[in-house]
Amino acid sequence: MEFRFVRRHSILAGAALLMFAVVLTMLFGGGGEETVPFLTPLSSAGAASSSEASSSAGEVPAAASSSAGAADVLSGASASAASQPNESASAGSDAAASSAVSALSSGSAVSQPSVQTAAPVAEEEEMRGVWVPFMTLDMSGDENRGEALFREKFSAIVDGAKAYGMNALIVHVRPFGDALYSSDHVPWSHIVSGTQGEDPGFDPLAVMVELAHAAGLELHAWMNPLRIQVNDTPSVLADGNPWNLWQGDEAKAGWVVQSGSGKYYNPAYPEVRAEIAACAEEIALNYDVDGIQFDDYFYPTQDAAFDEAAYAAYTESVAGSGEPLSLLDWRAANINALISEVYRRVKAANPEVRFGIAPQGNLQNNLNMGADAAAWCAAKGYLDYICPQLYVNFENPTLPFGPAAQAWKNLVVSPGIDLYFGLAVYKAGSDADDGTWKTASDILARQVSLGRTVECDGFLFYSWDYFNAEQTQEEVANVMKALNQG
Repeated sequence: MEFRFVRRHSILAGAALLMFAVVLTMLFGGGGEETVPFLTPLSSAGAASSSEASSSAGEVPAAASSSAGAADVLSGASASAASQPNESASAGSDAAASSAVSALSSGSAVSQPSVQTAAPVAEEEEMRGVWVPFMTLDMSGDENRGEALFREKFSAIVDGAKAYGMNALIVHVRPFGDALYSSDHVPWSHIVSGTQGEDPGFDPLAVMVELAHAAGLELHAWMNPLRIQVNDTPSVLADGNPWNLWQGDEAKAGWVVQSGSGKYYNPAYPEVRAEIAACAEEIALNYDVDGIQFDDYFYPTQDAAFDEAAYAAYTESVAGSGEPLSLLDWRAANINALISEVYRRVKAANPEVRFGIAPQGNLQNNLNMGADAAAWCAAKGYLDYICPQLYVNFENPTLPFGPAAQAWKNLVVSPGIDLYFGLAVYKAGSDADDGTWKTASDILARQVSLGRTVECDGFLFYSWDYFNAEQTQEEVANVMKALNQG
């Protein structure tokens, strides 16, 4: 009986805490009249929803209406729900609904200017960053693991990034609910020590901040919010991993979930969201990072079994007071609450640290994972920048780069949010997307030119290793010319 009471209490308290977070966000996270109530996540066109929000949840602000056209372009009813990993060679956000084709090919589509027509942009005003995924930093198989080897490897990345004209590194410091830094909340990553939970004897994030700043580069700490383990990576979870700690505590049952081949945090619980936010907060408190970034991994599945008990408790809690949110909208509300809490706590720890998210380029895919990017872009208190992964080219039949870029520009309606475009260096010169990346060697260069035309604030490139790959050399050379033009 006590166990059932604790679980029920935790879930029922969630709705009240979600609304309380609104007040905290307004007081500490930017607030203002544009703030979106969490229980009414903005629904982009094409989003699946089986019910309307409860009347007590509040109204969507007028700012949302200006993003409706963008949502039509960036989403579709049959878009794939699969999350495409930012840090694997198969990464991308190509899946989209066939129903979006007509919108993408309409007369309002953005023109594709040549590199020569790009307006000159001062380097100090334009973000030019490169993602450094955990695989690039992996020393788990090296015999001589330690600070000296890590410094050598990361110094080469810093020197190379400078040579390519980059001004920021976005480095994976929390790939699996672990840490490449000293954390009071999660264990050391196996990436640097070989075994999760084993202290490597040095602080990788401190080293990376030191080396990046010495070279004049920004350092953004890239965090995966929900993933704990996928396909037996890491092969061993430390005793201090929340998965092991919470699984043994009946009062915390449901806080972590096995889904398919993966293990994940369940953001339905306010205590879980608080732990994730605390990990971001401690980075902002303890390290001189320039930013903290979440990637595109949120809910890993649309299967209702993932959080069935939590959703049932929520619907019971609102019985008699209004119609409950649909499962998708409820999940989006949970993620919105998580994002807002992260933003608030990061800003309280260090107002100079910028918080950003790199969602998929397709809005319906994002919504299927509970990631309501339209809401984040329409209200204060969620983020400082957004970087959609536009890992498509101009010939993509369902999500061509040109219209997608303009649509994301239209989506960012809240003042003060920077828009970066994530570009797919890894696809350059490859057979990806039916070989369409082999039709030209200036695709990325033209994407930079178009990005400047729609007045985005910069570009992030995935990923560092592909700057030096043989298949990408022509494209990389041409995109460097575009970046440095003027």
